[in-house]
Amino acid sequence: MHTNLQRTEEIADLMQTTGSGYDLLRYVCLPDLLGKDAATILYVLGKNLARQIKWDSIEQVKDFFYKVGWGELVDVKEKRREFIFSLTGSAITQRMKQDIVTDYRLEAGFLAEALQQIKQLDCECIDEIKSKKNYVEFKVLISK
Repeated sequence: MHTNLQRTEEIADLMQTTGSGYDLLRYVCLPDLLGKDAATILYVLGKNLARQIKWDSIEQVKDFFYKVGWGELVDVKEKRREFIFSLTGSAITQRMKQDIVTDYRLEAGFLAEALQQIKQLDCECIDEIKSKKNYVEFKVLISK
């Protein structure tokens, strides 16, 4: 198990390659501050953030992900009550090479809310890290 100092050093090394203090805040400071409820709180924060913007299309959401540095969001599959997306990019690849605990609950909550606005239906998003293939998969489920 890694100590906080080891995690901080690993993230500092990662920041040299990504050029951002984002990972330090996201993967060290926020989990420390939020404790065991971090995943739930980040999901809700993502939803609340998405509510600040009027979403008209999935293309607009994909563009937002790219512009804020979250990565390239690609729609992989669309079913009647499910959308599958992949999130890729150099920052995600670099995180997967490091031995740090990452999650994408903020992005999942954000994506769920944005699609909820676009589709006018209740949505929930599940994220899954696919480390062997260097991407994150998001499944957005539409409630009946």
